[in-house]
Amino acid sequence: QVQVVESGGGLVQAGGSLRLSCAASGIIFRANVMGWYRQAPGKQRELVAVIGSGGVTDYVDSVKGRFTISGDNAKNTVYLQMNSLKPEDTALYYCNVKGFAFDLWGQGTQVTVSS
Repeated sequence: QVQVVESGGGLVQAGGSLRLSCAASGIIFRANVMGWYRQAPGKQRELVAVIGSGGVTDYVDSVKGRFTISGDNAKNTVYLQMNSLKPEDTALYYCNVKGFAFDLWGQGTQVTVSS
């Protein structure tokens, strides 16, 4: 059974840190691209960070210098270290794992940053 499970969300004060984890299981092939997206109430889902199979990363401008994505494509796991969190980072964070013939999403993990 194919599953994508996120963990690590929670409530944190502004300036704090959280680490999100995502593991995709039941997949035969290695992921090519893994990423984190977020969706705040009343807003569209946006790409936060992405990592390719070669380790190349990219971030939305609003999190550059604060968030770090890392992962292991062989194990189909991806992480998002979030530092210096701001109230505007509050959202439901989703993990996305793409590869040959698959494009999978997790259920989301809530991140709430209080001011």
